[in-house]
Amino acid sequence: MKPDWDKLAEEFEDSSSVLIADVDCTAGGKPLCDKNGVSGYPTIKTFAPGDTEGEDYKGGRDLESLRKHAEGLGPVCSVDNKELCSEEQLKKLEKYIGMSQARRDAKLIKLKNAMKKAEDAHEALQKKLSAEYEASNTKLEALQKEMKPQIKMMTAASPKK
Repeated sequence: MKPDWDKLAEEFEDSSSVLIADVDCTAGGKPLCDKNGVSGYPTIKTFAPGDTEGEDYKGGRDLESLRKHAEGLGPVCSVDNKELCSEEQLKKLEKYIGMSQARRDAKLIKLKNAMKKAEDAHEALQKKLSAEYEASNTKLEALQKEMKPQIKMMTAASPKK
């Protein structure tokens, strides 16, 4: 992935709205990685202006996938970029601007908690399904081990044509 990442950084080096960078989480960048919840490598995170948490990128790691993702980054509809908003986005934005900061913060926490709950349920399902698959695979392997000698013997007992 590193060569594709470096190529992507070269392609966007003159961009005024997208920065492609990397951080060595095993050296001087460790505090930054810890702050942003990076625990596996390579991790790709996307940060919008003013975003302090970032969003994990889960797409492809080839140059074309990375390029497609990067091309979709940059300024978005916001208080500072209302001209980039569709009519529908602008209505929602104005509604949220009209809320108190405390109410926005509370709603944001509620939404993030709901998303975290759904992600946790999804991961629990994945672990359950993996465990069921492994148990089934163990049974299958035992059955194959038991039956293969019989199959070979029956095949050997048949006359050759």
